[in-house]
Amino acid sequence: MSDHPAPAGERAPSPRADLLTAAVLLAFSIGVIVLSAGMPTFTDKGASLFLAPGIVPGFYGSVLTLLALVLAARSIWRGALRGDRGAGTASGAGDRAGLLRLGIAVVLCLVFAVGLIGLVPFWLAVALFVTSFIVIFEWQPGLGASARVRPVGTAVLQGMIAGLLVTYVFQEVFFVRLP
Repeated sequence: MSDHPAPAGERAPSPRADLLTAAVLLAFSIGVIVLSAGMPTFTDKGASLFLAPGIVPGFYGSVLTLLALVLAARSIWRGALRGDRGAGTASGAGDRAGLLRLGIAVVLCLVFAVGLIGLVPFWLAVALFVTSFIVIFEWQPGLGASARVRPVGTAVLQGMIAGLLVTYVFQEVFFVRLP
């Protein structure tokens, strides 16, 4: 396991913060596995076990469990359980900036899930969400309007591709009826 330096101007998260994050992700992922295991399999109706609706979330939960355990091990290796706070402790303005970014991400997810789903076609909701997410988190202050055309155009293209691909995969591969 190696420590990668934080990007210029940013401090690495503290090992304790990583350990707390790993604990939350581990609890969530185990919940996903338990709930997906409780979903019907439809084998009594002649369907293959591999077509059960809990297969994909169970797989995601398993991968997330593995990654949470890796993050926990790395944070312990970096000193999360020692008395000191570790050399990479983030604080002050970095914490506020991170919380702001988290808040923006949560708001975008809520707008997508509560506001857009059911109001507009699913492909458009995904396209708007992905485009907004990219534009907001890739925004570089101080650029002129002409310098923004290409990044915003690329975000719109990525959003449209994501919207169409996600819709296709859910409807044609997973056979999920979308709103």
